Amino acid sequence: MTGDIDDKPQPLMEHLLELRTRLIWSLAAFFAAFLVCFFFAKALFNFLVQPYKWAVLWAGLDLSKSELIYTAPQEFFFTQVKVAMFGALVIAFPIIASQLYKFVAPGLYKNERAAFLPFLVASPILFLMGAALVYFFFTPMVMWFFLAMQQAPSDGEVAISLLPKVSEYLSLIMTLVVSFGLVFQLPVVTTLLARVGLLTSDWLREKRKFAIVIAFVVAAVLTPPDPLSQIGLALPTILLYEISIYAARLVERKRKDQELAESGESSDGSQADKA
Repeated sequence: MTGDIDDKPQPLMEHLLELRTRLIWSLAAFFAAFLVCFFFAKALFNFLVQPYKWAVLWAGLDLSKSELIYTAPQEFFFTQVKVAMFGALVIAFPIIASQLYKFVAPGLYKNERAAFLPFLVASPILFLMGAALVYFFFTPMVMWFFLAMQQAPSDGEVAISLLPKVSEYLSLIMTLVVSFGLVFQLPVVTTLLARVGLLTSDWLREKRKFAIVIAFVVAAVLTPPDPLSQIGLALPTILLYEISIYAARLVERKRKDQELAESGESSDGSQADKA
């Protein structure tokens, strides 16, 4: 099996030079994407503001009177920098992941490389699914919840209006996107751990009640301090945990089938030798 490894013994310096090359390509991809995203920073921010517009319409408010503000001269500029960095990371991620894979792939067996590639493809897809859930449903729902707390002026009461700051809105939606994107990696992580034998589907089923508690704790830490956000993250996490159990069971079933096939081939070979 050792013959399946393409890597040849190399001095430490060559490994460091290889690592430097991969880092240079990754940083170059990130910097190029950052320049492009910064040029379109306002358009990207307007794209991220669209869920807030949907929430305003859901709340029955006048969209023309709704606005986002910034209270410091440099606030919107640094907000655009953060938008560009966030967009650059998303755009450059496939290149960064490919450079990481090219660095570690020579030290893997061929069957390990073949097993690793599907997860390299599934990981960004699952992240985008989590981000889409945040963009099209979760952020509008959260902002609608906050907008519903506004108070119209009446006898004896003053008007209480929501005026979101551009930096705080960006922080909110970025936190939600990253949180959901990482949570959606749960099936990938558990399947990888099941493939290497570090956990089993039976163990995951036994720890289900602890996983539910941890899901709500993690949701409370990662999301804004309101029950709607926390429940909105905890429920998909629990659903993904159940999917992870099913994925681990499939891995175990496939491994068992391979072991049976190998044992059948070895028994046939031994019988042929005896003949």
